[in-house]
Amino acid sequence: MPSTAKNVNNISLLSEENVKAYILPQYNLTNADIKQVKFKNTDKQRAVYKVQYYDECYCLKKVYYSIKDLLFVYSAIEWLHRNNINVPRILPTNKNSRFVNYNNMLFILTPWINGIKCDYDNIDHILVCSSNLANMHKVSINFKPICGSSMKEDYSPLSPSIYKHYESLLKFSNLAYKYDDAFSKLYLEHFNSSSKLAKCSADIAYDLNLNNLTKSLCHLDYVNKNIIFDTNNEIWVIDFDKCRNDFCAHDISYSLRRLLKRDNTKWDLELAISFLELYDKILPLTLDDYKYILVYLSFPQRYWKISRDYYGNINKCNKKSFLNLLTNATNKDNYQVDFVDKFKTYIQNKFKTIL
Repeated sequence: MPSTAKNVNNISLLSEENVKAYILPQYNLTNADIKQVKFKNTDKQRAVYKVQYYDECYCLKKVYYSIKDLLFVYSAIEWLHRNNINVPRILPTNKNSRFVNYNNMLFILTPWINGIKCDYDNIDHILVCSSNLANMHKVSINFKPICGSSMKEDYSPLSPSIYKHYESLLKFSNLAYKYDDAFSKLYLEHFNSSSKLAKCSADIAYDLNLNNLTKSLCHLDYVNKNIIFDTNNEIWVIDFDKCRNDFCAHDISYSLRRLLKRDNTKWDLELAISFLELYDKILPLTLDDYKYILVYLSFPQRYWKISRDYYGNINKCNKKSFLNLLTNATNKDNYQVDFVDKFKTYIQNKFKTIL
């Protein structure tokens, strides 16, 4: 059965009543209150429930990956917990399993972390996030998952995808001249700044030495929604669905891009340097780590992605919606260009080199 059809059939099975009847008893939580707080009906179908049992609160989650991948995630969480990183552990069932398999759907239960998500307008939160990420990487450089797990890892070079995306920007410019609609006019208006960013990214990517990149267990979705400050102001990291062994710079870059592209922190160089210098004190980064971060932060990702989706579906898409998306994606590109120029200079001065 195709995954989309299968997901439609799963919806009724994922009702609060059904989950309460068939999943919660396996955790001895038969009389608990349950509320669905998140549901995504994509190919990677996910559901999250808040479970209240007297004074105890739990997070029940339907995951989208295999048992072997789940064992990798479990291994990662346990490793970090044993190295004093605050993570909600996966709790055992009444049969001492770490998951429930119900109608070929996998569920896990963790404690519910009460608190507030990381505030990107709070410099103290941002700096704590940096030091916590550095500590996570430092303690898991030698991470190995338990027997029976998949080995989730990816040490792919950035350069092939960067070159491919850069070339597609040039193709989109030809399509923009061809269609000459409102979206295309806006695309061309920002083409010079965006192609400058893409060229910088591609040039630095070509010169990256993968053997000089720091490797570790990486979260790969280390953004504010997954970073919680509890009632004691202690930092917790949740949602390890995407974790794998990877380059530390990938984890850092993904986190920084989410922080810097916001209106309130729009490509703030001083903020980025503060984040990296604090990280660097805990786990020193190499020149190639910094170059990787520069490559990642330079590429005009949203400009490329929105344009790809638009020209790939131009006869079917909502053109007004895409125009709005591109407007939002390009309203800070001059800030990004300035950031990249100055960040490149910062790296050159730090390592006494020419990029």
